[in-house]
Amino acid sequence: MSDSAIGVVGAGAWGTALAQALASDGRTVKLWAMEEGLAEAINSTHRNELYLPSATLAPSIEATGDLAEISACDTLLLVTPAQHMGATLAKMGSFPRDLVLCSKGIEASTGRMMHTVAHDAAPDSDIAVLSGPTFAHEVADGLPCAVTLACGGGQEQWERLAPAIARQNFRPYFSDDVVGAEIGGAVKNVLAIACGVVEGLKLGQNARNALITRGFAEMLRFGVAFGGKPETLNGLCGLGDLVLTCSSTSSRNFSLGKALGEGMSADEALADKRTVAEGAHTAPVLRDIARDKGVQMPIVEAVNYLLDGRGAQEVVAELLARPLKAEGLTA
Repeated sequence: MSDSAIGVVGAGAWGTALAQALASDGRTVKLWAMEEGLAEAINSTHRNELYLPSATLAPSIEATGDLAEISACDTLLLVTPAQHMGATLAKMGSFPRDLVLCSKGIEASTGRMMHTVAHDAAPDSDIAVLSGPTFAHEVADGLPCAVTLACGGGQEQWERLAPAIARQNFRPYFSDDVVGAEIGGAVKNVLAIACGVVEGLKLGQNARNALITRGFAEMLRFGVAFGGKPETLNGLCGLGDLVLTCSSTSSRNFSLGKALGEGMSADEALADKRTVAEGAHTAPVLRDIARDKGVQMPIVEAVNYLLDGRGAQEVVAELLARPLKAEGLTA
């Protein structure tokens, strides 16, 4: 395997789908799988029965369980769960490379955004964020999609990464707003839980679309407060991702919220250890950061009440009883 091959760190559904998209033109893609035996199974059967059983994988995907082997790649797409990214990077050694962050969340133990986690672990690397409205099974099937590729290294990094990542049916759009791209992905996961609750309670399409709209206002004011650009959050990695994730049971966060709305406890709904609803980890730290900065996020607050065990009907009633205000970013 060539050291210049692109590497994907994490063989969950999304990591496997990204590897499949990148290998669609026959280029070699290395895929690191943490789970024992998974790399061998992918190489021998060209399938990931554990996380993406629907896809027959390209033969140019070369899976490995050896993190040191994939560390040699000049370009790495990091698709580990957000809460494990720092620990994974710490094992890989720090030398100049392009790190493309594909996990959406905020580190719960420290409140750090993923680009800060990556920079602290690998200060010599250029950091980019890939985010947008994508379901893994559709990407793996080769269906068209578009994403934001936010490059902390600016135009120079984009010119390196775009040819490495773009494929006929996988279209990245350039941004230099790493903060905005990250915040869009992190916040939408929490809002998707709320939309799932609306579905679980059978509150109807009017309620879901009102929640998406008001939730986007929360995302936008939080993002702007932290230096993100409104145009980024209005794009693929913000509004686009929010609308997709809040509308389908293919979203793990939406499915979690739906289960809560149907009366399942948070512990029961989060019991499946094979999938990660990142919004459940992000919600408490997002709430705390918003409170510290004086950013109003009532829907995010409501999601935290649900995760803390309060009943969905009660939480929704309290949300609807908030004082009437003018529509706008400050409401």
